Amino acid sequence: MATHPRATPDPTPDGPPDAAPEGPSGSDSGPGPGLCLVTGAGGYIGGRLVPELLDAGHRVRCLARTPANLRDYPWADRAEVVKGDVTDAATLKPAFEGVDVAYYLVHSLGSGRDFEEKDRRAARTFAEEARAAGVRRIVYLGGLTPAGVPEGELSPHLRSRAEVGRILLDSGVPTTVLRAAVVIGSGSASFEMLRYLTERLPVMLTPSWVRTHVQPIAVRDVLRYLVGSADMPADVNRTFDVGGPDVLTYRDMMIKYAEVAGLPKRLIMSVPMLTPGLSSHWIGLVTPVPAGLARPLAESLRYEVVCAEHDIAEYVPDPPGTPLSFDRALELALQRVQEAKVTTRWSSASLPGAPSDPLPTDPDWAGGSLYTDERERTVDAPPETLWKVVEGIGGENGWYSFPLAWAVRGWLDRLSGGVGLRRGRRDAQRLRVGDALDFWRVEEIERGSLLRLRAEMRLPGLAWLEMRSERDEAGRTRYRQRALFHPRGLAGQLYWWSVAPFHAVVFGGMARNIARTAERAAAGEPAPAVRTGDVPVHAGEAPPRG
Repeated sequence: MATHPRATPDPTPDGPPDAAPEGPSGSDSGPGPGLCLVTGAGGYIGGRLVPELLDAGHRVRCLARTPANLRDYPWADRAEVVKGDVTDAATLKPAFEGVDVAYYLVHSLGSGRDFEEKDRRAARTFAEEARAAGVRRIVYLGGLTPAGVPEGELSPHLRSRAEVGRILLDSGVPTTVLRAAVVIGSGSASFEMLRYLTERLPVMLTPSWVRTHVQPIAVRDVLRYLVGSADMPADVNRTFDVGGPDVLTYRDMMIKYAEVAGLPKRLIMSVPMLTPGLSSHWIGLVTPVPAGLARPLAESLRYEVVCAEHDIAEYVPDPPGTPLSFDRALELALQRVQEAKVTTRWSSASLPGAPSDPLPTDPDWAGGSLYTDERERTVDAPPETLWKVVEGIGGENGWYSFPLAWAVRGWLDRLSGGVGLRRGRRDAQRLRVGDALDFWRVEEIERGSLLRLRAEMRLPGLAWLEMRSERDEAGRTRYRQRALFHPRGLAGQLYWWSVAPFHAVVFGGMARNIARTAERAAAGEPAPAVRTGDVPVHAGEAPPRG
């Protein structure tokens, strides 16, 4: 069982230790200027890898099923984006044209019981097209598997990751498979799970897997290895274990998190009868990570996942102070959270199974019933002031109406396996297309005038919420709000009519309070106190989270 020597603090000559970037540290020899194809660029790792490749001198092409979802990323004007799907060979052919290195960062986790078959089929299609196109190298980020455990006994999540790695290694294209255990970085699912469990539960009854050993790795080191893998020699076709210098139990990780975050000491007691299924529901109730994603994470933590080698350093040398220690990775992640500089989150990629149909244009709509609830108000404030209120909705800012109703809806969604309200916002003030926003997803933004959200809660149909800031013919600022619902079958019809009586309180209150908040902001006054139902709140105050 091999581990790294403990890392020394990374040097930061121009500032205190916590001023170090969370992205990868550079090395003396950078990769060449080849064309890299990045799949999963809208996800947690992919969204951070693209700018690192660009900064290293690569040209980057991103493959996306919905290219518009990447248009607001800070690096969007520096990278090429093409429409395609890893399961569709016809779309991969043009995407691979001229590609030197292809990054495979997608998976079907949480998309149903057949996710292993979907992953298998996608990997084979990708591998075949990469070979046909003459791609020089494939780079894949997979999961670290426990030593001595037969593959058939692994969790479906780890088993599928291992199989995908094998398929790519057998493709005929030289492949680098990086195997990581727990990735620690602001916004990662593992970090969010650790953070919320530790912060919210001073006394914890935990599953027995909190006593198993894992070797976490900082996201900046993962990115450094991914970028460096592009330059590996053609005769390298193998897996590499990647991890930080510390081997810890999950219990150790929670205790260390409390220390780094300045929290009182946590009391942690393990309970053997908490199965992965029960653990996932427990995690889903306490953290923003939904049970569907928490389960594979919990199942993976049942095994000891420790690096058996550190051969990656032969090809991607570790600069002084790296790989980062667990404590340092936590410090950097917490700093980014506190400074609201989280560039990507675990929720950046749309959840498998969530509705992805774009809002049908009304004149062309021929898909059946489309119910609407429309509100409109004149606002005594400039349109740009109103827009700031609109773009700041959700997350810690709340939804400007009946907090209890939003909280109950969030809890019901969580109990049915949905995401609930806890995903919050990536950025407290600015949204971009594709962002998760509580149980919505940003589908469209026309900066300064339109925000359209698509529901990702569990519903018997498809739903959208539109908010507009504009001037009318008389030059007055108008706020227009529209909720739309396309029911699925009888259940969808019954759902709409059962909640319709509450629309005046929920949607009417939202329109009224958004307008009032913009007017107060224009007048330089504090947000008004609002009483919605029996719950007094301030406009803009976060409701109880569901």
